[in-house]
Amino acid sequence: MATGQTTRRHRVTFNSPVVLGFVFLCVAERLLSMATGGLSTRALFMTYHSSLADPLTYVRMVTHVFGHAGWDHLVSNMSYVLLLGPLLEEKYGSRTLAEVMALTAVACSVANYLLFPRLALCGASGICFALILLSSVTSLEDGEIPLTFILVAALFLGQQVIAGLLVQDDVSNLSHVIGGLMGAAAGFALSSHGRQRH
Repeated sequence: MATGQTTRRHRVTFNSPVVLGFVFLCVAERLLSMATGGLSTRALFMTYHSSLADPLTYVRMVTHVFGHAGWDHLVSNMSYVLLLGPLLEEKYGSRTLAEVMALTAVACSVANYLLFPRLALCGASGICFALILLSSVTSLEDGEIPLTFILVAALFLGQQVIAGLLVQDDVSNLSHVIGGLMGAAAGFALSSHGRQRH
């Protein structure tokens, strides 16, 4: 019996090009790393204290965020990126989000290059923390600092500082802190810019 109602067809949309492109590149890098026994990661997707005369040193300062130590590392980071990234890309635009991610990658790489010359760095953890802090300041009002931002900063960054001082492991706590600071700075800067346009 016909009811006269039409059924809506759902379709998959490429809703967040920067975030989805980033995730696909990270997955592709992990597959390439498996195929090359990790050689591709070492050559292109890991930043370390290499010669400043080597052009790849500067390439790796950005591309190290695509490399991950394993699937667990990748899935953990991509969960944050996929959860927070699309909302931020919708609010600020694809280009702005890509710039925040690229600047965070370079900041983490430069800090690692200068402060930890014997350690290699790969992964999107710094970007994850940038997205976490950026998302906590998306609704700033003039002259106000959200309590949620203070709590998020205290919980996430405070825990990383403590872990960096007390725990010796393979986690780059400095990248987490720098990523968080970059995200917070971007949030305040973008909010201030938005208020000036109105």
